[in-house]
Amino acid sequence: MADALLGPAEIRELAARLGVAPTKKLGQNFLHDPNTIRRIVAAAGLRPDDVALEVGPGLGSLTLGLVGAVRHVHAVEIDPRLAAALPETVPDAHLTVHNADALHVRAASFEPAPTMLVANLPYNVAVPVVLHLLAELPTLRGGLVMVQKEVADRLVAGPGSKVYGVPSVKLAWYAEARSAGKVPPAVFWPVPNVDSGLVAFSARTPAGDIDRSAVFAVVDAAFAQRRKTLRAALSGWAGGADRAEKLLVAAGISPQARGESLTVEQFAAIAGAAKQSPSGGKLSPTGAQAKEVDS
Repeated sequence: MADALLGPAEIRELAARLGVAPTKKLGQNFLHDPNTIRRIVAAAGLRPDDVALEVGPGLGSLTLGLVGAVRHVHAVEIDPRLAAALPETVPDAHLTVHNADALHVRAASFEPAPTMLVANLPYNVAVPVVLHLLAELPTLRGGLVMVQKEVADRLVAGPGSKVYGVPSVKLAWYAEARSAGKVPPAVFWPVPNVDSGLVAFSARTPAGDIDRSAVFAVVDAAFAQRRKTLRAALSGWAGGADRAEKLLVAAGISPQARGESLTVEQFAAIAGAAKQSPSGGKLSPTGAQAKEVDS
C-alpha cells in the first residue's frame, strides 16, 4: 500500500487548489481517514495480481491505498476536474483513469480486465452501479464497496428479513454478499448525516441456465406489491392469477407465499417454469418488465 495517504488537511488543501467543492448532485463525500483506507484495502481480500476497479475516486484517497496492493487500478470518475487531477495525486504507471459515468461503462473500456471492485460509492447510485458492473464485467471475482448503511443492510439481507427486497435478490444472482462492518460519518468530508456500511461479495455462478432478464422480471413483479401473495403479485407478469398459480406450483412454491420469503434460486425456478409452459413464458402486455438496475 502507498505510504502517503491523504488525511483531512491534505484533502482540503487539494480540493482548494483544484477549486473543487463536494456536491450532493454527484454524491461526493471524500474519505480522509488513512486508517479507514487501510481497513478497506485489507478487508477487500486483494491479491497482488488483481486488477482493481474503483468508482468515484474523488481526490484519490482510496486510490493511493489501492495502487500498492494490486497489479493495476482502473479509476472511473464522472467529474472531469477530478479525473484530470487524479494522475498528479496518484502518479503511478499502473493507474488508468476513465472520465466516465460508471452506469454506462462497458467491458471493452478496461484493459487489463478488472477482477475486483473496490469503491466508496456515491449513495445516490450505489445499487445501480454495482448491478451494472456485475452484469457488464464477468471477470470480477468479487469486491468490497462502501455504501450508505441502510443500503448495505438491504444488499446483504436474506429471505425473511424486513429489508430483503429487489437489491438483495439481484445481487444474490451474481454474488454471495456479507457485511464487512460499519464506517462512521466522521471519516468523510463533508460529514454525511448517516453511517456507511461495507459490503463484501464473492462472485458466484447464476442460478440455473435461465436468462437473467427473465428472472429479474419475476423479481420486479414480486416486490412491486410486497404485501400480496405471489399468486396476486405475479398475475400481471404471468397473464392472470390462475396462470401465476400454475407456474408457482410447477416451480414447487406455494401460491400463498410472498416474494420476501423466496431465494434467488426460487425466483429462477419460477422463470424456468414460465419458460417451459405452453405459452413459452411470455409476459402479458401489462406484465412487469425486468429492470437491470434497481435501487
